[in-house]
Amino acid sequence: MVVAAGSGSRLGAAVPKAFVPLAGVPLLGHALRGVLSCAAVSEVVLVVPAAQVDTAGAIAEAVCREVGARGVVTVVVGGAERGDSVAAGLGALSDGVEVVLVHDAARCLTPVAVFDRVVAAVEAGAVAVVPGTPVVDTVKQVDPDGVVVATPDRSTLRAVQTPQGFRRDVLVRAHATSSDATDDAGLVERLGEPVLVVDGDPRALKVTTSADLETAARLLGVTS
Repeated sequence: MVVAAGSGSRLGAAVPKAFVPLAGVPLLGHALRGVLSCAAVSEVVLVVPAAQVDTAGAIAEAVCREVGARGVVTVVVGGAERGDSVAAGLGALSDGVEVVLVHDAARCLTPVAVFDRVVAAVEAGAVAVVPGTPVVDTVKQVDPDGVVVATPDRSTLRAVQTPQGFRRDVLVRAHATSSDATDDAGLVERLGEPVLVVDGDPRALKVTTSADLETAARLLGVTS
């Protein structure tokens, strides 16, 4: 499932973030290229704003032709919140799908190797898996007044990325219980289920601002 229903207001673009071009291709197109290049993926659901359904379909057709995939992409309309969008995507999956990957279109350059690691960990028995990278900055926990109350040991911290992988029944149960977490793994944690972290990749950065878009362009070897 590729979640691409956000407005991306911080990027300051005239179109929703997933449809902003990067080296001449919408972020969604780059994200789909990675998803469809993962051998384990059998079907894809794109969750997009209502006004972008036709555009998303055209992008999907172009990428499918490029990577040789056929008839595996469904486009559905997302909701007002991320939880609503993921729920819409879950509802569009075939009954036989048991392992679900939830990927942010904004992490459009995620290498295929990250998808493979997540899938392998779920297939090996984990109910929830997230890719992550070590935190290199010192992190401070503060109270409502901005006063530091704790300094977590950064060796125990990970910056989490997508795709996040789940046993389908666990993800469905998590979304039925709550939907107000910043990521799907957070909902699974509330169930008391273990979430495994595997190695992420710096290239799986999230494009949120214009500076992020410039960084992504540099990673592609594109200069303005």
